[in-house]
Amino acid sequence: MHSDQLQLSSQRWMTAALTAFAQGPESHDFAVHHAGIAAEHMLKAYLASLHPALIAERDFDSLLHATGHGTHASVPASRAKTIGLVDAHDRVHKILRTQMPVAKQALGPVANARNGVAHSGVYDVAEVQLVFTTCLRLIDPLLTELKIDADRYWGSYRPLHDRLIEERVEATRIRLEGRLARARAAFEERYGHLNERERALVLAAVTQQGTTLANEHSVLRTCPACSSDGWLTGDLNLGSLRGVAGPKAVVVFISPYIFDCSACGLELVDEELYELGDDFTDEVVLDDPPEDFTWDPIEWLYLEDV
Repeated sequence: MHSDQLQLSSQRWMTAALTAFAQGPESHDFAVHHAGIAAEHMLKAYLASLHPALIAERDFDSLLHATGHGTHASVPASRAKTIGLVDAHDRVHKILRTQMPVAKQALGPVANARNGVAHSGVYDVAEVQLVFTTCLRLIDPLLTELKIDADRYWGSYRPLHDRLIEERVEATRIRLEGRLARARAAFEERYGHLNERERALVLAAVTQQGTTLANEHSVLRTCPACSSDGWLTGDLNLGSLRGVAGPKAVVVFISPYIFDCSACGLELVDEELYELGDDFTDEVVLDDPPEDFTWDPIEWLYLEDV
């Protein structure tokens, strides 16, 4: 549960992953598996740098080992339980929030690929590069937070890392432009025959239907394709933000991960939102007081003293 040990482990797994990726398709199963482990270990390295207990499962024996009281545990340290990839990302995201460019929803392919290879030797060949570059994007900001030299971490594979990231960014931009173009065409086809007054009435009815995503939290944003009101949806979080309702205040906010427009059918996620700028990626503070919501007690672990 030591940060330094996890950092070194992450680097070793990532070097093996990059080696396998560079060898070609016959080694891509190793690549996605090893990259997933490298990403998980780096997430845990960051959490452990704050306190080892942050990577422990809610298991008393594991917490005893993590807090330096392992002599009272009923199992040895080798059997201490730690959280998995998704929970590690969730905990890190609650702390770093806007520094983390990878939304929770993007971890599905990574977890599926790693677990598929580990348990049955199966993975989605079409998602290899997506999985691999998601891991790279996840690790990069953690290197900065942990003050790890990126050139040392990536080693001789730094050029491959840079090329894969550039290709991912370019692919995102192309995908975004394609979705915007299709949405504009759909909007014209749906409403182009209406006069200005009729169009306004129809769009008011369409946009008032609300978000199509259930059990989530959304705010209105102007659609970049058709300029109608669309819904920016995100995870509901509890946090301490400086400069909000006082020097340090506990607030409820949304961390966006998807935009949905009922008028033109545009749907954008994750990296595509970052291409649109701060209005689609910045956290949105709600007026509701924290007391109006039911929170898991562990949420409070991530708050600064107020």
